[in-house]
Amino acid sequence: MTTPAGTARRPGERVGRDGFVQLLHAEWTKLRTIRGWVGGVTAAALLMVLVALLAGVSGNQKGSPPVPIGPGGGPVTDSFYFVHQPLAGDGSITVSVSALESSIPKGPGDLRPGTVPWAKAGLIIKESTRQGSPYAAIMTTGSRGVRMQDNYVNDTAGLPGPVSAEARRWLRLDRSGDTITGYDSTDGTQWTEVGTVQVSGLGSTAQVGLFVASPPAVEGGGTAGSVSTAVFRDLRTQGGWAGGNWTGAQVGAESPSFAGYPENTSGSVTGSEARFTVTGAGDVAPAVRDSLPTGGQLRDVLTGTFAALIAVIVVGTLYITEEYRNTMIHLTLAAHPRRSRVLAAKALVVWTATFVAGLVGATLAAPLGERLARDNGVYIFPVSSATELRVALGTAALLATASVLALSVGTILRHSAGAVTVAIVLPYILIAVPFMPASVSNTVATVTPGAAFAVQQTLVSYDQVASNYTPYYGYYPLAPWAGLAVLAAYAVAALAVAAVLLNRRDA
Repeated sequence: MTTPAGTARRPGERVGRDGFVQLLHAEWTKLRTIRGWVGGVTAAALLMVLVALLAGVSGNQKGSPPVPIGPGGGPVTDSFYFVHQPLAGDGSITVSVSALESSIPKGPGDLRPGTVPWAKAGLIIKESTRQGSPYAAIMTTGSRGVRMQDNYVNDTAGLPGPVSAEARRWLRLDRSGDTITGYDSTDGTQWTEVGTVQVSGLGSTAQVGLFVASPPAVEGGGTAGSVSTAVFRDLRTQGGWAGGNWTGAQVGAESPSFAGYPENTSGSVTGSEARFTVTGAGDVAPAVRDSLPTGGQLRDVLTGTFAALIAVIVVGTLYITEEYRNTMIHLTLAAHPRRSRVLAAKALVVWTATFVAGLVGATLAAPLGERLARDNGVYIFPVSSATELRVALGTAALLATASVLALSVGTILRHSAGAVTVAIVLPYILIAVPFMPASVSNTVATVTPGAAFAVQQTLVSYDQVASNYTPYYGYYPLAPWAGLAVLAAYAVAALAVAAVLLNRRDA
């Protein structure tokens, strides 16, 4: 008796769903009875936990300055030079900016002129000089035109173009209760509203005045502290101002180097209300990975994924190549002649086993590693419960899908986990090199199986913050599930090729 495809069927053999269930049971029994395979899957989970514990213990940063937290609960950078007076109740402030120039370190103690796109000079209203306090600001920038920003994460564009003596920018900031409105002008007469925002928590008396910030310059994959100087003219105020002298002070860290100043420089203000010259550094913005020297992220806690990946690749490959080596494959295919179904059963079994191991490992590693890191003074960027669940499920799916890719390549080549190791591990190593050009690392994280590590991404990039948004720092070019889909596409394609070859050639 033959099947429609012409393949022999053993007497009494059941086909259809019951037959596939029996095949799954047989493959599961085979996997769980080989100690090396069980040990490899178990090792994947244990490695994730062990590396998380080691990472949490080794990253001792006790004594580091605390990370400011903004009104939204996220980490922020809040360091700038502030020339201010208290404003009781409602009022407004107007000024023109006739120059904004920046300098970048050329060498120790040697500064050169340069462009810092997000250097900022303008007007700001702030609840207090406490880092992380609510604020709204209208400003000129190095090359991004006029912007209105508030509470660190919100940004609205105004007039384009840089500022100069020939192209001044007049700025105005009005307060009415919690409503803050920013205006810009090219002549100080005709005004255009840039934006109106609600800033709760300013209190009855807020600190208002001029500010200058100069974020680190991003060059060659690294960052260097910069300093910027602005010239303010035509300062006018209305409303409940205290009057008296304007006070200049550095908001943020007292140490000039920690505040973002290059060596031998610091913030300052000279002049009077007719003309203020203000020098400052730092930034008022949401924190990003390389702006926090002591900061970490959930991905750092799950570094053990790399070791676990090697373990599951070995298991996935040996799950088929060992059968070729000891000729057990002949018995397997004799008992189940429909070879594609055998391969599908193997894939489902190894995917499920490694997924469960990966999920257990990630679920245990994340909270343990995070707690140890925080106890040792390392700031971990916060994530929501939903994001932490996505990372755990995504990490487990990454390991499981990699094991299926290993199984498929093992079926095609009949030996060695080397090809899969190169396909997945090498991209990971390239991504992990800090000085890899951004174009190269982004390409690697887009078109290779290494794109799957995007499932561990938890950081957010911001258009208004210049930074190293590369995979090395935890910013991937693909969305989390899109990155995993790239690996899945490789696994499905390899599984299809493996099925064709398994049907065409002898075992």
